[in-house]
Amino acid sequence: MSRPSPDLHPLPAVLAGPLLRRLEPTRLVLWLVGTRPLALTLRLQGVGNVPLDTTTCTVIPVGTQAFIHLIDVRLENALPCDTRIDYDLLIDGQTPIADWAPHLLYGEAASPNFVLRSRIDQLLHGSCRKPHHPAADGLLCVDQLLAAESDPQQRPALLMMSGDQIYADDVAGPMLRAIHTLIERLGLFDEYLEGAVVSDSARLYEHPASYYHRADLLPALESNETLRERFFGGARKPIFTSSNADNHLVTFAEVMAMYLLVWSPTAWTLINPQAPMLTPERLKRYRLEQTRLDGFKAGLGNVARALAHLPSLMIFDDHDITDDWNLSAQWEETAYSHPFSRRIIGNALIAYMLCQGWGNNPEAFSEVLEKTRQLSVSGDDQYLDSPLQNELIDDLLRFQHWHFVLPTSPALVVLDTRTRRWRSEMALKQPSGLLDWEALCELQQELLDHPSAIIVSPAPIFGVKLIETVQRVFSWCGYPLLVDAENWMAHRGAAQVILNIFRHSRTPGSYVVLSGDVHYSFVYEVLIRHRKAGPRIWQITSSGIKNEFPPTLLEWFDRLNRWLYSPRSPLNWLTKRRRMRIVPYVPEHAEAGERLWNSAGIGQVFFNDRGQPQDIIQHNANGAPKTRMLAPDLTDYPD
Repeated sequence: MSRPSPDLHPLPAVLAGPLLRRLEPTRLVLWLVGTRPLALTLRLQGVGNVPLDTTTCTVIPVGTQAFIHLIDVRLENALPCDTRIDYDLLIDGQTPIADWAPHLLYGEAASPNFVLRSRIDQLLHGSCRKPHHPAADGLLCVDQLLAAESDPQQRPALLMMSGDQIYADDVAGPMLRAIHTLIERLGLFDEYLEGAVVSDSARLYEHPASYYHRADLLPALESNETLRERFFGGARKPIFTSSNADNHLVTFAEVMAMYLLVWSPTAWTLINPQAPMLTPERLKRYRLEQTRLDGFKAGLGNVARALAHLPSLMIFDDHDITDDWNLSAQWEETAYSHPFSRRIIGNALIAYMLCQGWGNNPEAFSEVLEKTRQLSVSGDDQYLDSPLQNELIDDLLRFQHWHFVLPTSPALVVLDTRTRRWRSEMALKQPSGLLDWEALCELQQELLDHPSAIIVSPAPIFGVKLIETVQRVFSWCGYPLLVDAENWMAHRGAAQVILNIFRHSRTPGSYVVLSGDVHYSFVYEVLIRHRKAGPRIWQITSSGIKNEFPPTLLEWFDRLNRWLYSPRSPLNWLTKRRRMRIVPYVPEHAEAGERLWNSAGIGQVFFNDRGQPQDIIQHNANGAPKTRMLAPDLTDYPD
């Protein structure tokens, strides 16, 4: 049972935040977690003090000393655009951010600030932030850019995080230990578990299998072997990555604690986790992970400062929930038919909704948010109401409003490529299309008559052909899970419809597709063959924020892809994109012929008045000079 532990140091009022989320001239959306329900006042330059009551601040308890504050303020008069606007959050009407979170301020500033851009003339984007990866944190690049900014009109319009903001399925031992310590410190709510060896969360945290052996928590039934491999087995993937699911987060409290520990330095100051009892081999791994995690922790103050100054939008990919989430109909059938795996997925979805999804588009979540607020406790035992929790999970698994559109210039359309999938008609184990027919029709309606649009697709729409071919071969052999065979071209129906949308005469003349997922960065310009009037499409991929592809393997993929799919190669006519001409950009500082850039960091795109990219940059987290993606000579790419 989770109870706050005694400590000589009192808890601070605020655990994490504020994070700026969706900002508009007459609307401000912010996210914050306190150790109690806070009486907050928003102080806004040019407006004055705005007390936050129940109509503007929804408080969701997630523990006896942890309360999410969802702040959504509507203003009568529009705020000015392209101007720096100071803001503050006063606790009890008097204590400013400078007193309770001085690490959020730049230089001599007395409070944080934001800039509402009149159009998206530039933005930052990235995905895949794994805390214990040895690469540096790309979100620190965001902080460095903001620290150097002097002209508000040079500030990016927003930060778009396109998936894997957390890794619920790939957790380092020291991170899991910190999660459990924080659960106890804050009294995060316990829950009952069905279909597991342990009956509830308290027993899970104490079980010998809790660290590095969570596969043992499934009942010993032959029918659960697929489930065991899927969620906890840590099966090695021979081509792209090795799955490290043996510390997979299970409970709602674990996922909530994870969010607090990846977005704020404050939670780390409240705990002093010690290594659990481990074998010598596991202890060696634990200590290596600890050194990598220490570097991650050291930068969290700067990360939190950036997120308090720049509005951020987010969409999930698989690791926010679990690896290969909804990859195939067979995957769904296996995962959702078992109460334990259904609870694992559902808990991550509840936490995603509260910590990420709501801030993108608050009005879409009013019904499920009310049910979440009722979930808190049943009686005095600090356990979540289990029937209501299952009902809420059912609602979220049916939920169809994770995607969102911003009425900006250019229009920003963010796709949910995880929950509305086009299941294979050929075989249950074949990869599903990333959007089903209905969702693709809705996408086309959103795009009609816009002169230009930015589409956020967590997985690239136009990926590396060789890698997609390898994925296709493994899918044909019946092993799509081994290579994450989920790309737009893996499902014929979804591929043809998305390509037809691009060719439609009333959809935009210029598209920019922002993606992540793949752990390397690249830019393609895509032209419709034999059609001079357009459209022009740019596939811009930035990945990861704190993750990288195995360098030697990527080098060989890059080289072979150039050889096998050169502009004149007949192999191009075997792909679903044969009616389009794919022109790769060249990374500045790259070795001869290199097209794929492998460095953790953050992407930056500058747009001209027509919504077309005029400068594409990758900021490298390792301190190397920023890398420009340079357009090639189109005469080298015959029609």
